[in-house]
Amino acid sequence: MKISINGKMQSFDKEVLTFETLIKEINLEGRRFAIERNGEIIPKSQFNKYTLNDGDKLEIIGAVGGG
Repeated sequence: MKISINGKMQSFDKEVLTFETLIKEINLEGRRFAIERNGEIIPKSQFNKYTLNDGDKLEIIGAVGGG
């Protein structure tokens, strides 16, 4: 499966890939971020329910603290 993440194509060997699995694969566990898939924001509470499709375009934005 090939997915574009922040403009770079990446390949994954899994046939069914959820957002939850993707986060583990790209080492984002425990970090604060938002994911947009094909223009739609995916709620964190739904990461285990949404599956990715070949050719999806993701934008992952990290949260930055400060004041």
